[in-house]
Amino acid sequence: MHTFLRGVEFLSVSLWLGADAFLSFVVAPGAFLLLGNRDAAGMLVGFSLARLHFGGIFLGLIFLAARLSRTRDFASFTTAAALTIVLMVLLTALSQFTVSNRMENLKRQMVSVENTPKNDPLRVEFERLHHISVAYETGVLTLGFAAMILLVRETATRS
Repeated sequence: MHTFLRGVEFLSVSLWLGADAFLSFVVAPGAFLLLGNRDAAGMLVGFSLARLHFGGIFLGLIFLAARLSRTRDFASFTTAAALTIVLMVLLTALSQFTVSNRMENLKRQMVSVENTPKNDPLRVEFERLHHISVAYETGVLTLGFAAMILLVRETATRS
């Protein structure tokens, strides 16, 4: 059972990291390159990002549940790998429930981000939030790489 639960930990981080990398490096750039309409591309990326966020939060909780089941000790949440996952979940939840929601409200008010002048206060705020969103997503991706390395290191030191 120990090996299975350790596998669940690795799988949950791998799926989350892979999905995040795919969205960041394939889906988002591809949408803006191929769709030709920035508003449509933004809608596609926003839709995908919301699914990624909910999936990531779910996978982070699966990781933590597997860790608790495997170790039967809440102190296992204080390891570097577990704390990294907790940070990923917190950043993702913050991004989804604050930044993304505010961006969606601004998009509704503007109707078209692309056609709203760059100096319009709504567009300025949208761009500011977009930068924050990208920073959060970069943080989650970086933490995901770190979590994977930390998991490998945990496994290697126990062998």
